[in-house]
Amino acid sequence: MSADDSEGESDQIAVLAARLRARHALGRSDGLNRLFDYLAECAVAGGRPKEFEVAAAVFGRTSAFDGSQDASVRVAVHRLRRKLDDFYSGAGRDEAVRLAIPKGEYRMVAEPRPRDAIAAAPVRPWSRYAVAALAVMAVLNLAAWGVFWATHGTERTLAQVQARAPWASLLKAETPTLLVIGDYYIFGEIDERAGINRLVREYGINSREDLDAWLMDNPKAQGSYRDLDLYYLPVGAAFALRSIVPIISRGAAHSEALHVVMASDLTAEMLKRNNIVYLGYLSGLGVLRAPVFAGSRFSFGETYDELIDSQSHKTYVSQEGGPSPGYSNGGDASRRDYGYVTAFKGPAGNRIVVIAGDRDTGLMQAAEALANPEALKALARGAGGDSFEALYEAQGIGRSSLGGRLLIAAPRKAVNPWTEQTNQTFPAG
Repeated sequence: MSADDSEGESDQIAVLAARLRARHALGRSDGLNRLFDYLAECAVAGGRPKEFEVAAAVFGRTSAFDGSQDASVRVAVHRLRRKLDDFYSGAGRDEAVRLAIPKGEYRMVAEPRPRDAIAAAPVRPWSRYAVAALAVMAVLNLAAWGVFWATHGTERTLAQVQARAPWASLLKAETPTLLVIGDYYIFGEIDERAGINRLVREYGINSREDLDAWLMDNPKAQGSYRDLDLYYLPVGAAFALRSIVPIISRGAAHSEALHVVMASDLTAEMLKRNNIVYLGYLSGLGVLRAPVFAGSRFSFGETYDELIDSQSHKTYVSQEGGPSPGYSNGGDASRRDYGYVTAFKGPAGNRIVVIAGDRDTGLMQAAEALANPEALKALARGAGGDSFEALYEAQGIGRSSLGGRLLIAAPRKAVNPWTEQTNQTFPAG
């Protein structure tokens, strides 16, 4: 390569690096951004850094660094390489020239976009399988309920439910409906010497990107924790589906307008283009959390198992979050839980319906109430319109609901939840 060619590539790398930084393509990880900046600066200067130089400049390692014993640089470069691949397969897919880090090296290069580059953004395998599984579950539910309606004459009950808030305004619109399921990210802890292989749920790490960011900021932990592309769903969500899917599907003829997505995959653009029906725990609301509570009379206590009513100052604490006396004696004690329901306008005039619980029993009780004509009548008496919220108390043993009652039904605060800033701090979890 001539000196002019080398200088031209250096200039190109500088431009591409600045463009990528401006688009925040590497996320929030300080470590990942430091590594990117260092490799980009070396490339612009024409340097080819060695592993120990990267270790010293980016991770603060001393001259005692031994790459055969410390894999932090190799792991970090691998994560950066994967992050670049993700960007150029997704948001940067139209870039004619891309930044890359050749395998086995620690230098950054500019290379033409491959002709066979995938145009579509990458889809997480688990999410795709989960959506497919839930879609199958929804179809099976529809089929089973269709048989039930035909043999037991419950079409009238279903019609009564669909004619009431919050369903009537949602079903009148031609806008497609997204059924959003609250999910939770889990990752693996691996210690081959100690023979430890276990799954970890960490409240502050809710995606692969969060794990990458945490590992970059805690390089000594690299190699001990691994993304397994795994998520889990609350058991109560499966039971809630049985109650809600027949309502929002509007029958098999309209089922193609109903789609399923995980809360971790829900984006702001989806919130604008679809009616949203959320099923899950209050702690799993994700991007819906702030707008839901910006217009609510409720706030959280120290955990998501504590709801505080700002008007009565009463605190409602779920007993499903910890042991009960009956359980300590080996018995099956009844435990109290809470379900929360709210409905309001989306950012583009679409409809948002949230059916949630502190835990499983509350979630199931809330879903059952919104599928019951008499419960919807009781809700309407206090709700006062299409923008409302309600709190249910549920009693259950294990994951079986023994029944419940409506505690509070009231209009939401008269604020725009998409512009109003909530002043509460959400717990970890």
